[in-house]
Amino acid sequence: MKRQYKVLVAKPGLDGHDRGAHIVARGLRDAGFEVVLTGLFQTVDMIVAAAVDEDVDAVGLSILSGAHNLLLPRIAAALERERPGTLVIAGGMIPRHDIPALMDSGVSKIFGPGSTLAEISQWLEIELDSLEAS
Repeated sequence: MKRQYKVLVAKPGLDGHDRGAHIVARGLRDAGFEVVLTGLFQTVDMIVAAAVDEDVDAVGLSILSGAHNLLLPRIAAALERERPGTLVIAGGMIPRHDIPALMDSGVSKIFGPGSTLAEISQWLEIELDSLEAS
């Protein structure tokens, strides 16, 4: 890592399952990232405000509620307006056929079930190092 990157891990919407978000947050911390965890039931505005306030490099969204097609594009668009250049990634139960539209909306990467902490942290490090260099 070129520097210690800061990642916000958030749970958008009414999804009450946060075990995965906690595991990813801990894994990223152990990999050398600074991590901010928002907690459950975050609105689009709350997530974007936290990203701006915390001056993060990336936002990781954990979603299992099925509202990914509604919430993720709104979050990505709001982050692009309020904090341009912030990398947006997501994980959870997102059907493969929904991924292309989410990527077109500004989500940079989707990590599905079975993704490892090493895979997530390595991908983030490479992407953020690349953004830092440009």
